[in-house]
Amino acid sequence: MTSLTSPRPTQLGPLLARCRLARGWSQQRTAAELCAAAGVPTLSRHEVSRWERQRRVPGGFWLGWLAVVLDVPLVVLAEAAASTRRVGPPRAVGPGRTDSAGTRPAGRAAPARTPTGARVAVQRRPR
Repeated sequence: MTSLTSPRPTQLGPLLARCRLARGWSQQRTAAELCAAAGVPTLSRHEVSRWERQRRVPGGFWLGWLAVVLDVPLVVLAEAAASTRRVGPPRAVGPGRTDSAGTRPAGRAAPARTPTGARVAVQRRPR
């Protein structure tokens, strides 16, 4: 097990990546180990990647199995997951997205979305 103590709450994504890399495992191997331990054949390396990039935060079921497979105390993972949920997902910068100042890259309009986040069609004015 790697050193997990830090003066401030750890974000879950980097913690999972550190623990996985300390074992010398790929995301594919981590997913396979989780599937074998949990008896569930449906977890892929893509989900492990989403967790590490903090696009998603695993729930209690997977946190428990991550603790077993990565040999990390469950309380450490649960605290990191709670901290990550409080902060929210990282914001990407690129076409149609805002930067940290809340501005959009020049010349790009945001995709139209409903209040729930669903994309909607927008008719453009002729030039």
